Amino acid sequence: MANHASAEKRNRQRIKRTARNRAAKSALRTQLKKARTALETPATAAAVLKEASTALDRAASKRVVPFKRASRVKGRLAAALHKASKASSA
Repeated sequence: MANHASAEKRNRQRIKRTARNRAAKSALRTQLKKARTALETPATAAAVLKEASTALDRAASKRVVPFKRASRVKGRLAAALHKASKASSA
């Protein structure tokens, strides 16, 4: 329980920030799930992966996820797309 006005304000800020970050993380996870399922059909996966990459960059710029994690996930998605497209063409 906050005992000072400044502590009450920090609590209000925390609640707003938590809600905003939770919504952003949820949207990001949804986008990544779509991208991973799109890898099953490599023909359409490139466009979906581009959207997921943009979503990762946006989340990283807002510090919802760390920059390095966003980069790592983008790299793994790109590698999976490359592997899937190679397998479908062979």
